[in-house]
Amino acid sequence: MTRPTSRRTVLTAALAAGAGAVAAAGPAGAAPSRTSSSQAASSLVDNRFWTTHTDWRCGSTAGTRAVPGRRPGLVISTPAGSTDYTDPHTGTTTTWEYASWTSPVHRPAVPATEVIASWNAATPEGTWIQVELRGSYSDGTDTPWYVMGRWASADTDIRRTSVDDQTDGKSTVWTDTFSVDDAASGLRLVAYRLRLTLHRTPGTRLTPTVHRVGAMASDVPDRFTVPAGTPGVARELAVPRYSQNVHVGEYPEYDNGGEAWCSPTSSQMIIEYWGRTPTPEDLSWVKPGLADPQICHAARYTFDYQYEGCGNWPFNAAYAATYEDMNAAVTRLGSLTDLEQLVTAGIPVITSQSFFKGELTGAGYGTSGHLMTVIGFTADGDVIANDPASPSNDAVRRVYRRREWETIWLRTKRYDANGAVRGGTGGVCYVYWPVDPSARQRRALRSLGLV
Repeated sequence: MTRPTSRRTVLTAALAAGAGAVAAAGPAGAAPSRTSSSQAASSLVDNRFWTTHTDWRCGSTAGTRAVPGRRPGLVISTPAGSTDYTDPHTGTTTTWEYASWTSPVHRPAVPATEVIASWNAATPEGTWIQVELRGSYSDGTDTPWYVMGRWASADTDIRRTSVDDQTDGKSTVWTDTFSVDDAASGLRLVAYRLRLTLHRTPGTRLTPTVHRVGAMASDVPDRFTVPAGTPGVARELAVPRYSQNVHVGEYPEYDNGGEAWCSPTSSQMIIEYWGRTPTPEDLSWVKPGLADPQICHAARYTFDYQYEGCGNWPFNAAYAATYEDMNAAVTRLGSLTDLEQLVTAGIPVITSQSFFKGELTGAGYGTSGHLMTVIGFTADGDVIANDPASPSNDAVRRVYRRREWETIWLRTKRYDANGAVRGGTGGVCYVYWPVDPSARQRRALRSLGLV
């Protein structure tokens, strides 16, 4: 079972604050999205991702260039300068060369109370990236540049980290989520830009390569319950089964060990579903004799040193995309119908939910935040999930009642076992897929604004 953490509890409370009427349209000159969400969810969620060679040639650059090819990307061309970075988790100050790219202004179809950025990048040893967001409010003012993550695939050059204590009195960044502080006021984020800063060891030709960056903007109203969806097509995907509880006590430096590893365990299941796996060299650091060492590996390489946990949503997506020819994004879905559409196309999905013991029949536990892998639906529409909070790998496959599961995933507010009001994530999920999906998979992804 996931060990709740105070930071994620605060985050889900902030997510629950995302309610109220849609604000007026954004400022003139903001670029329209060509990859906004499906019509069914357009009133709640907007996705915009930059990933093509044309995308990388838009916006403004300072020392970066776009590279074409089967998987286009953004790299350092000529550094714009150098900077000293003191790693808050090691105390080490290091000089880095850097270059940057700033996206065009994007005006989401839904003026937003929350924004979650995600990215896919390769960061060879001696390189790392920073992802920032700056937005415009419906009252005509702007946010500061907020750091949404400092990230590298490894943990030797810098310790990947979110940044706490970022606020302007109108909005706050809670670990991985930008959130308007008082959604009931009607204030909304009506436009935003993303900025990438690529870093490398001075005097080298090293460079990170960013293949994808973007954000999900949403305005999900406060809700304790959600409308019941109509069951779709029954299908079950053959996703590997891994239990986080097999790893209880292992590597406690990574969020107290396996009992808190629901997110990396779920990520690893889907990575292996797509035929990717760590190499023996990747796993050489893991103590010999441990079962499923790839789960330890996933925990280490999703760990957020500020959050002190493996549940940073964009860090999990970025980890998945370090595997060959993999794409990944964090988004929200508006209904189980959207989720069924992906599963029917052959794409399993990792979902985030919270509930008290007894709300989800058959789970046997309660949690303030837990990730599961949805792998299918029964003929009656019930949810087939690989639930990592299981005593063994063999016990991971569960069937949960559709109506219960629909509620705990899609609501933004809930009552805990003591009757106190708590937060819910409102349909947050991770979606991972190969660079060359099938035509059916591409249609499903496109309908939800992910490609």
